[in-house]
Amino acid sequence: MLRTVALLAASMLLAAAPAEAWAWPTASHAVVRGFEAPATVYAAGHRGIDLAAEEGEPVRAVADGVVAFAGTVVDRGVVAIDHDGVRSSVEPVEPAVAAGDVVRRGEVIGHVAAGGGHPAGVLHLGARVPIADGWAYVSPLLYLGGATRAVLLPLAAFP
Repeated sequence: MLRTVALLAASMLLAAAPAEAWAWPTASHAVVRGFEAPATVYAAGHRGIDLAAEEGEPVRAVADGVVAFAGTVVDRGVVAIDHDGVRSSVEPVEPAVAAGDVVRRGEVIGHVAAGGGHPAGVLHLGARVPIADGWAYVSPLLYLGGATRAVLLPLAAFP
């Protein structure tokens, strides 16, 4: 089972690697909370990273793409953008775009909003890649160029 998970994870990351690194969505590049992968689909975890941000600050598209969703989820504004097989999402945000809009890397897609389940002064950035039965969350740092290098181990390393 562990071997299957390791192979699946490696193949997803390789397939999802962008040709060009993402741009940071805010002026700050300070990560105040990192990605914490959940053990299972419904388990606890932090499915993205939190960036230091000021309320009202512009939020920019991380890469060229098409807006998949712009609206409210539960109690917060969310914008999700499809980028050639990878979906980015930001929250809490006051959207300045609508579903179906084509956006360019660096274009303002909204402004940091208050509240929304995250501490004040942060913008949550998520990244998902498609898998056979839905989506899998991955660390946005893989696309921002902030992740450490991945090392693929031989299957013998997994008992």
